[in-house]
Amino acid sequence: MDIKGTELFVKALKAEGVDILFGYPGGMAIDLFDALYGEQEIEVVLPRHEQALVHAADGYARSTGKVGVCLVTSGPGATNLVTGIATANYDSVPLVCFTGQVATNLIGNDAFQEVDIVGITRSICKYAVTVRDRKELGEIIKKAFYIARTGKPGPVLVDIPKDIQQAYGDGEYPEHISIRGYKPNSNVHAGQINRVMEVLKSAAKPVMLIGGGVNISGAGKELTRFAEITGIPVITTIMGKGAIPTEHPRYVGNIGMHGNYASNQAISECDVLLSIGTRFNDRITGRISEFARNATIIHIDIDSASISKNIKVDIPVVADAKSALKMMLNSAEELKISEWVALIGEWNKDNPIHMDNYKGLTPEKIIKKINQMFQNSIVTTDVGQNQLWTTQYLELDGNKQLITSGGLGTMGYGFPSAIGAKLGNPDKAVICITGDGGFQMNLQELATAVALELPVIICILNNSYLGNVRQWQEMFFDRRYSSTCLRYRKRCNRDCQNKEKACPKYSPDFIRLAESYDAKGIRVEKEEDMEGAFRAALENRDTPTVIEFMIEQEANVLPIVPAGKALNEMIMEG
Repeated sequence: MDIKGTELFVKALKAEGVDILFGYPGGMAIDLFDALYGEQEIEVVLPRHEQALVHAADGYARSTGKVGVCLVTSGPGATNLVTGIATANYDSVPLVCFTGQVATNLIGNDAFQEVDIVGITRSICKYAVTVRDRKELGEIIKKAFYIARTGKPGPVLVDIPKDIQQAYGDGEYPEHISIRGYKPNSNVHAGQINRVMEVLKSAAKPVMLIGGGVNISGAGKELTRFAEITGIPVITTIMGKGAIPTEHPRYVGNIGMHGNYASNQAISECDVLLSIGTRFNDRITGRISEFARNATIIHIDIDSASISKNIKVDIPVVADAKSALKMMLNSAEELKISEWVALIGEWNKDNPIHMDNYKGLTPEKIIKKINQMFQNSIVTTDVGQNQLWTTQYLELDGNKQLITSGGLGTMGYGFPSAIGAKLGNPDKAVICITGDGGFQMNLQELATAVALELPVIICILNNSYLGNVRQWQEMFFDRRYSSTCLRYRKRCNRDCQNKEKACPKYSPDFIRLAESYDAKGIRVEKEEDMEGAFRAALENRDTPTVIEFMIEQEANVLPIVPAGKALNEMIMEG
């Protein structure tokens, strides 16, 4: 029996197990939304902006392990997805983004709200296609979900012209798909794993560098067990944090520009570096010529294109992290590296990360209070100092998850991703840690959270600045705070180097703003008021709670490795 393209679209979503769809309607997608009307199996969530929509789908996908699904109209609806698609692409998040498109006979004629969204997004997703024939609709949707979730996960875009949506055709949706030229690697080369284990067993100063690929593959238990058997210290990237419990004795800390002293020093002095699921981006390597310069570098990654792309490696292994670790466990044994482990422990003890130099309410105290009060929870962050402080101080284990934009560093990501995470995990507390700058990029989603009765807790670390850039301006540009002060008014004299300056009142008033959306707003200025604010948020079960923490305006994230410097050239104090 023939059915409309829109009906096949809904049938396909159900077959793929889609229970939540993040959508924003418009002229070229109205038929698809009409087909979803009244559906009981699929909840359609209406955010207030398409960029927030795709970030919400991203947060849902990261927190559940499912594919996040978006639906928007053509033109600006489609282009508003671009930042979110790039965000998901960098962090290997499985998304399927559907866009409406003008009818096929109008494509290329500069029709109203026509853009070549496939051409725009081709370089920032795994697969992008416009459906040109109704006969291909079912197969293309099946292909989209398969590509998004297999191999190295990532976003896929399917552009559906209006006439394809309305056309009748075969109602069958394929159960399986085979794609010529796309065969994700699912095997582990035993010979390469044997080489890895031989090198590790002869190492005197080995370390493991763990990236987001370990979290994506769900290999945390295997990693932890491997570390316990061998005794090898574990260092993580920001995206890899949480793969091993942060309180585990084998865990050292984060590497990179804002990594801790022991981690950066261990990478600099190790003789074998076992890296799993990381791309070796510039934020973690520092000056490439000095990165692990005396080490034999082993790189395990599911994506062959990532191996030796940034750092030349000695032993490449193309494999899923979980599969590789399982095979490595078969021959794992305790290594004689006690002196090396003790040295790293001394580095950590002598050079802890802290904010003791700052008085009053600090991000360290706020995040440690979150550690204390929220166990079974998901923490999302925005980007900037708020993200970096979170990755320094947040404790993670199997009951707590961190969701953050690592590769692209997308401001405005934190709050909408928290909405998606809460929708996917209604029984978990979801806390968004954001800055006063990043929150304003998608604060309209307070309306979405209120409408959906989501008790998300938004923690705004308000320092009145675009803090991360301001820190660089302070440390490397003689405190010339160009375009980073969020209190700025036209009447200001830009005398920002005068610490006695009288700054204008901050705008907006986040508490009144929250209340205008029918959310709860709380301002915290003293350390002793933190617990009461969080308890009030926990008691507020039907709406989001905005907690504005007033922190020091010129608080910095330390340590820091200046651009172009080696990892062991850290600035420890500001």
